[in-house]
Amino acid sequence: MTKKKSDTPICALDYAFRRIGGKHKARILWYIHQHNNVLRYGELKKMVQNITSKMLTQTLRELEEDNLLNRKVYPVVPPKVEYSLTETGKELIPFIEHIGAWGRAQMEKEKIKIEN
Repeated sequence: MTKKKSDTPICALDYAFRRIGGKHKARILWYIHQHNNVLRYGELKKMVQNITSKMLTQTLRELEEDNLLNRKVYPVVPPKVEYSLTETGKELIPFIEHIGAWGRAQMEKEKIKIEN
Protein backbone atom coordinates (compact mmCIF):
# COMPACT_ATOMS: atom_id res chain seq x y z
CA MET A 1 0.00 0.00 0.00
CA THR A 2 1.46 3.34 -1.03
CA LYS A 3 1.03 6.29 1.25
CA LYS A 4 -0.43 9.43 -0.23
CA LYS A 5 1.95 12.35 -0.50
CA SER A 6 -0.17 14.28 2.04
CA ASP A 7 0.34 11.42 4.54
CA THR A 8 4.12 11.81 4.43
CA PRO A 9 5.44 13.95 7.31
CA ILE A 10 7.09 17.15 6.16
CA CYS A 11 9.58 17.19 9.04
CA ALA A 12 10.47 15.44 12.30
CA LEU A 13 8.13 17.65 14.36
CA ASP A 14 5.26 16.89 12.01
CA TYR A 15 6.01 13.17 12.37
CA ALA A 16 6.14 13.39 16.17
CA PHE A 17 2.97 15.42 16.60
CA ARG A 18 1.05 13.15 14.24
CA ARG A 19 1.80 10.35 16.71
CA ILE A 20 1.27 12.15 20.03
CA GLY A 21 -0.67 15.27 19.10
CA GLY A 22 -4.30 15.79 19.80
CA LYS A 23 -6.35 16.36 22.88
CA HIS A 24 -5.89 13.02 24.65
CA LYS A 25 -2.86 11.02 23.49
CA ALA A 26 -0.15 12.51 25.72
CA ARG A 27 -2.49 12.41 28.74
CA ILE A 28 -3.26 8.73 28.15
CA LEU A 29 0.45 7.92 27.93
CA TRP A 30 1.11 9.95 31.09
CA TYR A 31 -1.71 8.31 33.09
CA ILE A 32 -0.48 4.83 32.17
CA HIS A 33 3.05 5.82 33.17
CA GLN A 34 1.82 7.15 36.53
CA HIS A 35 0.04 3.88 37.31
CA ASN A 36 2.97 1.47 37.10
CA ASN A 37 2.73 1.24 33.32
CA VAL A 38 -0.56 -0.71 33.26
CA LEU A 39 -4.17 0.49 33.13
CA ARG A 40 -7.40 -1.14 32.12
CA TYR A 41 -9.90 0.48 29.75
CA GLY A 42 -12.38 1.34 32.52
CA GLU A 43 -9.66 2.99 34.60
CA LEU A 44 -8.58 5.10 31.63
CA LYS A 45 -12.20 6.07 30.94
CA LYS A 46 -12.49 7.45 34.49
CA MET A 47 -9.20 9.34 34.29
CA VAL A 48 -9.46 10.93 30.86
CA GLN A 49 -12.15 13.52 31.41
CA ASN A 50 -14.35 14.78 28.58
CA ILE A 51 -13.78 11.85 26.25
CA THR A 52 -16.40 9.60 24.72
CA SER A 53 -16.00 5.83 24.71
CA LYS A 54 -15.72 5.93 20.93
CA MET A 55 -12.94 8.55 21.01
CA LEU A 56 -11.06 6.70 23.78
CA THR A 57 -11.21 3.46 21.80
CA GLN A 58 -10.04 5.23 18.62
CA THR A 59 -7.20 7.00 20.43
CA LEU A 60 -6.03 3.77 22.09
CA ARG A 61 -6.02 2.03 18.70
CA GLU A 62 -3.97 4.85 17.17
CA LEU A 63 -1.45 4.72 20.03
CA GLU A 64 -1.20 0.95 19.58
CA GLU A 65 -0.75 1.29 15.79
CA ASP A 66 2.01 3.84 16.41
CA ASN A 67 3.78 1.33 18.70
CA LEU A 68 3.37 3.54 21.77
CA LEU A 69 1.01 1.20 23.65
CA ASN A 70 0.68 -2.54 24.14
CA ARG A 71 -2.82 -4.00 24.38
CA LYS A 72 -3.19 -7.28 26.26
CA VAL A 73 -6.52 -9.10 26.13
CA TYR A 74 -7.27 -11.77 28.73
CA PRO A 75 -9.64 -14.61 27.72
CA VAL A 76 -12.09 -14.08 30.58
CA VAL A 77 -15.70 -13.01 30.98
CA PRO A 78 -16.27 -10.13 31.37
CA PRO A 79 -13.46 -9.09 28.99
CA LYS A 80 -10.28 -7.80 30.60
CA VAL A 81 -7.99 -5.58 28.53
CA GLU A 82 -4.85 -3.93 29.84
CA TYR A 83 -2.81 -1.18 28.22
CA SER A 84 0.87 -0.62 28.90
CA LEU A 85 3.60 1.53 27.42
CA THR A 86 5.97 0.09 24.85
CA GLU A 87 9.65 0.97 25.05
CA THR A 88 8.97 3.66 22.44
CA GLY A 89 6.11 5.00 24.56
CA LYS A 90 8.36 5.08 27.63
CA GLU A 91 10.89 7.19 25.70
CA LEU A 92 8.26 9.93 25.40
CA ILE A 93 7.61 10.27 29.14
CA PRO A 94 10.44 12.74 29.94
CA PHE A 95 9.21 15.00 27.11
CA ILE A 96 5.59 14.81 28.25
CA GLU A 97 6.75 15.60 31.78
CA HIS A 98 8.69 18.62 30.51
CA ILE A 99 5.69 19.91 28.53
CA GLY A 100 3.53 19.45 31.65
CA ALA A 101 5.99 21.50 33.74
CA TRP A 102 5.96 24.22 31.10
CA GLY A 103 2.14 24.19 31.10
CA ARG A 104 1.98 24.45 34.91
CA ALA A 105 4.40 27.41 34.87
CA GLN A 106 2.33 29.20 32.22
CA MET A 107 -0.88 28.56 34.16
CA GLU A 108 0.71 29.99 37.30
CA LYS A 109 1.81 33.11 35.38
CA GLU A 110 -1.74 33.56 34.11
CA LYS A 111 -3.19 32.70 37.53
CA ILE A 112 -5.18 29.78 36.17
CA LYS A 113 -6.16 27.31 38.85
CA ILE A 114 -4.79 23.81 38.26
CA GLU A 115 -7.42 21.14 38.81
CA ASN A 116 -5.99 17.86 40.14
